[in-house]
Amino acid sequence: MRGVLAALNPIAFHLGPIEVHWYGIFIASAVIIAVYLAVREGNRRSVDADDIYDMILWALPAAIIAARAYYVAFEWPYYSKHLGEIIRIWDGGIAIYGSLIGAGLVVFFFCRARFIPVWLMLDIAAPTVIMAQGIGRWGNFMNQEAFGQITSLSFLQGLHLPQFIINQMFINGAYRQPTFLYESTWDILGFIVLMSLRHRTGLFKQGEVFLSYVIWYSFGRFFIEGMRTDSLMLMNVIRVSQLLSVVLFVGAIGLMLYRRRLGSQIPMYLEGNPFSKKAVKAKN
Repeated sequence: MRGVLAALNPIAFHLGPIEVHWYGIFIASAVIIAVYLAVREGNRRSVDADDIYDMILWALPAAIIAARAYYVAFEWPYYSKHLGEIIRIWDGGIAIYGSLIGAGLVVFFFCRARFIPVWLMLDIAAPTVIMAQGIGRWGNFMNQEAFGQITSLSFLQGLHLPQFIINQMFINGAYRQPTFLYESTWDILGFIVLMSLRHRTGLFKQGEVFLSYVIWYSFGRFFIEGMRTDSLMLMNVIRVSQLLSVVLFVGAIGLMLYRRRLGSQIPMYLEGNPFSKKAVKAKN
């Protein structure tokens, strides 16, 4: 029985004294795929690949730092007594909403400096970001974190899950809800929906691909967060991610409706970057 229920090793391999964690491999793979897809779409929307690469060089470190800072801030009673563990992000403990805040600030200031429409850049990135989130959740799986409440073996078997997932959900002496899988599935489905719709003529104005991502992700995250047992709490009463999901869901819908009232003042997504060299030459 012990062999059947053995957890997967979170360490993929060693490079000398360096431990390479599956968590980092999943995150790195997600970033590489996301950048590749963003560059392809950027070319279609007249956003230079060099601008995207330069932005990633700033946004990625900011996202990691902000994600960790967000998590540590809400777990400060623990980390204040274990300061040496603050930098141990390879053990997990980063918050998606924190990373989005950090990366979002970089995107805003970077685009303003390079004369790239901020909403357009967010639209280009949004589908790739939710795809990366879906892949990244498998890092949580390897670390046996982001799991849900206690459940039964028969329930997990009823979901027709592969045995290795069922085994990995045996945590602290009990089977757990695979909330990492619920969110990963929701994210990948959102990626498919956004990728299927964003090139529809006349459908999205600039900013609406991104706002649709916010609506989709926050809606699913609200319910999935309610199943988790490791949520960051505000005053030990409110789940932080649920509160933020409600704010983002309502705010994104309201902003989309408001911007729609502006009509022709907002360009369509497929029009791309009006400040690109190609667009400027066409005008002249």
